[in-house]
Parts: sequence; structure tokens; C-alpha cells
Amino acid sequence: MHIVIMGCGRVGSALAQTLEQQGHTVAVIDQDPTAFRRLGAGFGGRRVTGVGFDQDTLREAGIEEAGAFAAVSSGDNSNIIAARVAREMFGIENVAARIYDPRRAEVYQRLGIPTVATVRWTADQMLRRLLPSGAEPLWRDPTGGVQLAEVHASPAWVGEKISRLQEETGVRVAFLTRLGEAMLPSSQTVLQEGDLVHVMMRTDDVEKVEATFAEGPEREAGH
Repeated sequence: MHIVIMGCGRVGSALAQTLEQQGHTVAVIDQDPTAFRRLGAGFGGRRVTGVGFDQDTLREAGIEEAGAFAAVSSGDNSNIIAARVAREMFGIENVAARIYDPRRAEVYQRLGIPTVATVRWTADQMLRRLLPSGAEPLWRDPTGGVQLAEVHASPAWVGEKISRLQEETGVRVAFLTRLGEAMLPSSQTVLQEGDLVHVMMRTDDVEKVEATFAEGPEREAGH
């Protein structure tokens, strides 16, 4: 796939290098030609100097044959304009924009432009480590009825199988983060100390799920 990236800062350059390593062709747009130094001498993609929402600049970057577009410059407005131009003018379906203001991110998400709210995500991740309680939504479906969330599990769940956790809470465990690495568990996977549990659940059930995660497993008869 050919992918166009607007912004050659830390995020844009890292994204470009990763995508190229995965076998994709990449074009990077930035107004500052010195920014391309971050790509390194080994980068084989296109370096296009210009404004990322200018149609001629986008064409020079190969937008017409692109399968995806990422707007990761330092400007919220530029990122949104560029994302809309890529989607509406060139018909690119896979579009994402980085947004620093989480209030704007939510608005554009509702308009159908996937956004990554950098500051909000970082703050949320810090809060999860500082105050590991309750459920922190990571994603919601368009109707708001189902969500993916990281839920803090009581130490009482350590040593229990995922199957029991799912049975007693009514959730589906999507993945675990263990020692900094994401993993897809099976029903027989046993929870370990320090695991971060990410689950799919109905939004209406959040309070009940949080309570069950906090209380630990039901005691068996005779205990």
C-alpha cells in the first residue's frame, strides 16, 4: 500500500520508517525541508516540501494512488483540514488525524474522521498508572452501546483463569498488557500480578463490571 504522511516530527518520522519496514511505500510531507533529516539516510520514500492540505502537494506525494493518509503535524487545524481534503477530495478511506485538543477530537470523531488525541491519551495513560481504579474507555462503537475499556482488577483475581473472569463479569477480555507487551489470551490464560486487563462490555454494565473486578471472584462453596 502507498501511504502519505503529513508532518515529519517524531511521530511522523517514526510512523514512516515503521511503515516502510513493513513493505509499504511512503511519502512524507513537511513545510520544513530540514525536518526530513529525522527519516535517516536509509529512508527510501518520497520527501515532499509543502503544505499538507494543498492539493498539488498531495498529488506530488502520490495521494491519488494512496490507500491511507495520516495527518500528524503539530497543528490541529492543519491536520483536520488535510484529513478532510484527503477523504473528501481524493476519496481516501483510511484517514487519521492527530489532535492535541481532546474536545476537538471528539467533535471530529463524530464527523467520521478518526482522531488520535495525543495529550488526552498520554494523560489517560498516566492517570491509569497513578490511580488504577474503575474503567477507562479506550473505544466506543458509534451507538455508544459497547465499549473497549481497561478495567482495574483486584489482586484477588491473580491466579484465576480468563474464562472465570469472563463468566463472572459478563465481559469479553480483548487483550492483556503484560510486562509492557500486549497479548491475546485464551480462556485458559491465568491472570498474573501486574496484568492490565482490556475488555469489551456493554456501556450499561460498566458499574456492575467495575464492582465485580474490584471485589474479586465469588467464593466457592465451603470456603
